[in-house]
Parts: sequence; C-alpha cells; structure tokens
Amino acid sequence: MKVLIQRVKYAKVTIDGQIKGKIDHGYLLLVGITHEDNETIVHKLAHKVRDLRLFEDENGKMNLGIEDVGGKVLSISQFTLYADCKKGRRPSFTNAAKPDLAEPLYEAFNQELRNLGLEVETGIFGADMKVELYNDGPVTIMLDSQEL
Repeated sequence: MKVLIQRVKYAKVTIDGQIKGKIDHGYLLLVGITHEDNETIVHKLAHKVRDLRLFEDENGKMNLGIEDVGGKVLSISQFTLYADCKKGRRPSFTNAAKPDLAEPLYEAFNQELRNLGLEVETGIFGADMKVELYNDGPVTIMLDSQEL
C-alpha cells in the first residue's frame, strides 16, 4: 500500500462537475493498493497518517500532527501510484490490485482514519475525478507499506 500525503491549505475533488469532497486545511491523501495488502497494512498506515507531525509549531518546526491543528483529510483512490515505467513508454499497472480487492481495502482505510478521530472526505473509487489542491509548504510525503 502506498499513501502519498500532501499537506494542503485546501483540496477538493470534483466528479461530473459536482464537488464530491472538500477540505479547508489538512491532508490530501492519494491511496494506492497492491496485491499483498490486507487489513493489517491498512491499520498500520492509517495510524501512521494520524500520528505523523507534518505541521509547523510556533518555532517553525514540523512538530504538530493533523489533530493538533484541527485538520481534515481528503482521501482519493489512486491506482497509478503502482505504475511500472521500466519498459517502453506506456506504464504498466500490473502491480496495482484489482478493484475487487482494492476498493474494500480503500474503504477500510478511510473508515480506520475515521475510527481514529479524523474527519475524512473522499472521492468515488474508480471514478474520473478532478482534484484541485493548494499545497502547503510544499510538503509531500510518500508512505510505502514495504518500508514500514
């Protein structure tokens, strides 16, 4: 599982011209699922997202977590995080989990974040989404379950 975290001033996702999810301050999460992922990995990454300190304190140090600043989460499914571009000019997505595995794990991840006390907005799994964000910093962090 990969989660790309972007600290944002705001973010929104639009589907067919309608805003589906919107936050004013917090994290935009791009969430990719691979074949080996399971509920244990979902649990670990949700806790890691909640516990990271990516917001600055009064001394300008990244010392505050999302809960400390009253931030929210916009979570977007993103199978392209598992793109393999080693050969040719067109990426391969064979490392991305099929929807029948990926969608329930993506939903479980979002629910785990909610269970941890975070307010979570989402897009729609598999939809053609337009994501707009105002990156704060910029701060962009990649979490990979293979490295945790």
